[in-house]
Amino acid sequence: MAKATFVVPELTQYTEVPAVTSGAMAHSLPFVSKPEFQEPLGFPGELVDDWQAKAIDKMDDLLGKYRSLRVYLDSCVKCGACTDKCHYYLGTSDPKNMPVGRQDLMRKVYRRYFTLAGRFFPKLVGAEDFTKEVLDDWYSYFHQCSQCRRCSVFCPYGIDTAEISMAAREIMDSIGVGQKYCNEIIAKVYKIGNNLGLPGPALADTLEGLEEDVFDDTGVKVRFPIDEEGAEILLVTPSADFFAEPHVDGLIGYGKVFHEAGISWTLSSHASEAANFGMFIGSYENMRRVSQRIREAAIKLKVKRIIFGECGHAWRVAYSFLNTLAGPWDFLDPRYPVPQHICEFTHDLIQRGKLTFDKSENDDKVLTYHDSCNVARASRMGDVPGGQFDIPRDIIRAVCNHFYDMDEDTIRDRTFCCGGGGGLLTDDLMELRVKGAKPRLDALNNVIQEKGVTHMAAICAICKTQFSKVLPYYGMEMDQIISLHQLVGDAIVLTPGPDDDAEDDDLDDEDDLNEE
Repeated sequence: MAKATFVVPELTQYTEVPAVTSGAMAHSLPFVSKPEFQEPLGFPGELVDDWQAKAIDKMDDLLGKYRSLRVYLDSCVKCGACTDKCHYYLGTSDPKNMPVGRQDLMRKVYRRYFTLAGRFFPKLVGAEDFTKEVLDDWYSYFHQCSQCRRCSVFCPYGIDTAEISMAAREIMDSIGVGQKYCNEIIAKVYKIGNNLGLPGPALADTLEGLEEDVFDDTGVKVRFPIDEEGAEILLVTPSADFFAEPHVDGLIGYGKVFHEAGISWTLSSHASEAANFGMFIGSYENMRRVSQRIREAAIKLKVKRIIFGECGHAWRVAYSFLNTLAGPWDFLDPRYPVPQHICEFTHDLIQRGKLTFDKSENDDKVLTYHDSCNVARASRMGDVPGGQFDIPRDIIRAVCNHFYDMDEDTIRDRTFCCGGGGGLLTDDLMELRVKGAKPRLDALNNVIQEKGVTHMAAICAICKTQFSKVLPYYGMEMDQIISLHQLVGDAIVLTPGPDDDAEDDDLDDEDDLNEE
């Protein structure tokens, strides 16, 4: 078990609703963004002098832009349906991590300044002035929401806490109180093109190394191209796929699928990042700017299709916003959806019998599958409702002999969050991340004990990173989380190309010369 400076909850067969512990997580807050990360995003570098007035003006602006925000703030009847649905409340017992408790942090300010009763009778309607103390509460608890939207599934009025959290973060950014992790990452995208700050030459070297590794392993030359003009497909994938475990194994899987499909593809050094943290901070302007890089790359490289790799919120932004934020896409081939998910692409090939698998290659694993929140509750795949649930599972069953789902109440649209989404995947929030992961790991532990599950597959970069970090806190192994397309890549039967034998002969000749 990993060492912790906090009490790690014990796993239980059923995730129990804890007794309320007021202020249990009041100490938890992420590092504040520095001016050099704020300013490229169009935000003040630090808390402005007249922050209260500007915050209220910004709230007024958002209430005017997004009618849903006003509806959510007006319609809650405190029925309690959401109180035990948030993984952070279940893991921390802090009442301000109940969705209704977190909403009320904004609702009280909204009532004070934007309702008649709140202006004249604030105490009667629970309205509060927007004080520095309230702002501090906002900064702490609106960064204890992963925007997973599980609470909205159970809310009889459909109130979306994620939209309230996004609005609160946008208000705070507008007055100079931003979160370092998210804003630094967005600034890196503007400067270099991806979240990790990897320059084009480093990406090219990494991809060349992958080609060598795959050839050494399989004897088949699988290409991992970058900036190749005229390719049919532009792949946009999270930058973690370029080097981190288990992400890179998924990228290898993509490459093998494209190889077997016989379709040309390329990555782009200009748009070498699928993730779009503009969503996490609630800034549609920054979401648009990040999305535009994909459009620019697609036009420059003259591609016909755009496919997104395994990243939950990248797919949510692409599916829900790409056409309106960065469109039109009338220069692409109209026969294909814009955008398309790599799982949709692979699934279609499987359905048409274009891929051959040796499922026994994955017999060392007994699999379960984690539905990532932004895929499950904010997107679709394929032409049938629920495709985002069925397509990944169909792929796993096509490449593996041993698969079991977790408990029905913890999967599909009821899935529990990994605990690190929504811009919270930072070490300064490790306690929150570990405690927030408990409901998902309770369900995982159950299928480990009951079905002998050894590994959990996922199609989200944040989920994979989060689980690899928090699994050891609960006595599990970090390599028990894997990419779905790693399973595909391990089982796929590759067809040698015309140059493979020749290249193999060249390598043999080189070995002979070295021996001489």
